[in-house]
Amino acid sequence: MTVEDVMTTKVVSVTAATPFKDIAQALITGGISAVPVLDDDDHVIGMVSEADLLRKEEFREEFYREGYRPPLRARLRHPKGRQKAAGDTAADLMTSPAITITPAATAVAAARLMDAHDVKRLAVADYNGRLQGIVSRRDLVKVFLRGDEEIAAEIRDDILDHALWVDTSGVRVEVHQGIVTLSGWMDRRTETAIAVRMTGRVNGVVDVVDKLTWKTDDSTWEAR
Repeated sequence: MTVEDVMTTKVVSVTAATPFKDIAQALITGGISAVPVLDDDDHVIGMVSEADLLRKEEFREEFYREGYRPPLRARLRHPKGRQKAAGDTAADLMTSPAITITPAATAVAAARLMDAHDVKRLAVADYNGRLQGIVSRRDLVKVFLRGDEEIAAEIRDDILDHALWVDTSGVRVEVHQGIVTLSGWMDRRTETAIAVRMTGRVNGVVDVVDKLTWKTDDSTWEAR
């Protein structure tokens, strides 16, 4: 499954000149945690998140409550926080360059990119950098909402009957809550391993329980 399959195409966006309060209103109204910042040609130039907006209050609470003003060395230790705390527009507040992904990338690649950068959503841009959509963690979770019958049908039709090119008549497929159980027999041990591996890559599969047996143990041939 690709990013294009799960992304949201109706995107709330702002420009570099959008004021602080308008950004906050866009986040609240849209029920979202971040918005892309676009230039005049729809290129993604940054992202503004709830965390970026909250820097203003956090910095004020940390350093300026009860009239206290921190010494210069303390303020210098928080240059980005101070800069964003003083920001009034998206240009001041945004994280730039934005972390983007292409529509053709896999959902797995999107999940890994989010995890690597500790973000909840990614701007989806074409190869020219123009916005195509937004993909969030919630969008990726939707992959696991496929029905058990739909998953089982794909495993039988696409993997067992077409992809493996071996006799799979002895294989049974059962799916419950996304957990696939493969049971029965195949001719060779290496074939069962391939079947299990390919089944695990089907969208919506949570786990694979391998109960397959084989007539010939050819794993020792591979070792040679």
